[in-house]
Amino acid sequence: MKKYLAIIASVLLLSSSNLFAEEHAAEAIKHTEQAIVHGKQGHAPVLVEHAQNALEHAKAAEGVAKGEAKTHEAEGVKHLESAIEHGKQNHADIATKHAEQALEHLKAGNK
Repeated sequence: MKKYLAIIASVLLLSSSNLFAEEHAAEAIKHTEQAIVHGKQGHAPVLVEHAQNALEHAKAAEGVAKGEAKTHEAEGVKHLESAIEHGKQNHADIATKHAEQALEHLKAGNK
């Protein structure tokens, strides 16, 4: 009986960690998309705000991702960090390009 309970608990834990990763990845994608919209409008401070929110979620998703998804999440994190750095310097165009690259990786990691 204890063996069955352990198996069931393991399955539930694994499925909940996948759900946890998917929720964070979806939020990271949503905020990255908003960062891009504002970046294209030249609103660097708003781009930074959304990129920081996206970064928080992307890091959480990266923490539980595995394999190729983890690689894409890590690349997404790097580009979000660059987007934030350039956005803080009021370089909305460069920050937007990094956000767009981050979005490609976040979407690829969430397939």
